[in-house]
Amino acid sequence: MNTNRWSGVFPAVTTKFKADLGLDFEAMAKHLEFQLDAGVHGVIILGSLGENSTLDMDEKLQVTEFFIKQVNGRVPLLSCIAESDTRQAIFYAGRAEAMGVDGFMLLPPMRYPSDRRETMSYLHEVADASDVPIMLYNNPVAYGTDLSPADFETLASNPKFAAIKESSADTRRIPQIRRRTGDRYAIFCGVDDLAFESFTLGADGWVAGLVVAFPRETVRIYDLMRAGRWAEARKIYEWFLPLLGLDIGPKFVQQIKLVEELMGVGSARVRSPRLALSAPEAQRVRKILEHALAHRPVV
Repeated sequence: MNTNRWSGVFPAVTTKFKADLGLDFEAMAKHLEFQLDAGVHGVIILGSLGENSTLDMDEKLQVTEFFIKQVNGRVPLLSCIAESDTRQAIFYAGRAEAMGVDGFMLLPPMRYPSDRRETMSYLHEVADASDVPIMLYNNPVAYGTDLSPADFETLASNPKFAAIKESSADTRRIPQIRRRTGDRYAIFCGVDDLAFESFTLGADGWVAGLVVAFPRETVRIYDLMRAGRWAEARKIYEWFLPLLGLDIGPKFVQQIKLVEELMGVGSARVRSPRLALSAPEAQRVRKILEHALAHRPVV
C-alpha cells in the first residue's frame, strides 16, 4: 500500500461528454493536462462533480483505466466509490486496484440511509477489497449520513483509511478530529468556500471544485497558505469567493461545468436527470464569472 501522505490541491474533475452524451476522452485528456500544468498535487475522478451516479459500471472502469494511463504516475490518482450496493463497491475496488489506481475516495452507502453500525461495516468491507489507501468522504449535507469525529477515531484502527474529505460545512470538525486522532489522517477541505478557514485550522489539502476552471489561482492560494503568507492568500481567496460559492447547492455540477465551458476548458453538457441551467440560472453564473474576470488577480 502506498503510504505517502496526501496533501495539496486535488481537483475533483468533471466527466466530459460528447454531443451524444458519450464519454469524451479527448476532452478529458486535454483538461487533465491543463490541471497538471498548473501544478495540482493529485486528481480525483468519478466524484459527485464527476457525475458518478450517471455512469454505469463499464463506463466507470473505462474512465478509470483512461486516467491511470494518462496520469501515468505524475500525481496520485484517486477514484471515488459511490455505490448503493456493497457488492458493486467491492467489485469496482478490486478492478480499479488491478488497473493501477493509487487510492479511493469512499462515500458511505448511497440511497440507503445506513445507521452507524451499517456505515462502519460498509466502509471496512470496501476497504478490505483492495490494498490501496482510502480517503473517507464525509458529506452529510448532500448524502445524509454523517461520520462524526468519534467515528473517525474508531476508523483509525484500519490502516487503509489514510485521509478524510470533510464536507460537513462545519469547520469545528477539523480541530475536533485532530483532538481525537492527532495527525493520524490527512484532512482535506471538501467545501470550496471554506478552504481558507480550513487551512487556518490545519487542513492538509483541498478537494476542490472551481479548480477545474481556475487551477492556477487555487494552487496559488494553497502555496501561499503553506508558506504562512496569509494576507496574500486571503486577497486571492476573497476575489475567488463568489466563484467558489458555485460549488454549493443541488446544481453545483451544472454551474461548475458552465464555468468550464465559458472559460474554454470544458463543456456544460450534463447527463439526465440533470438538465442544463435555466436561462436565469445561467445568467447568474455568467455575471459572477464576468465580475471575477474583470478583477482577476495576477498569479
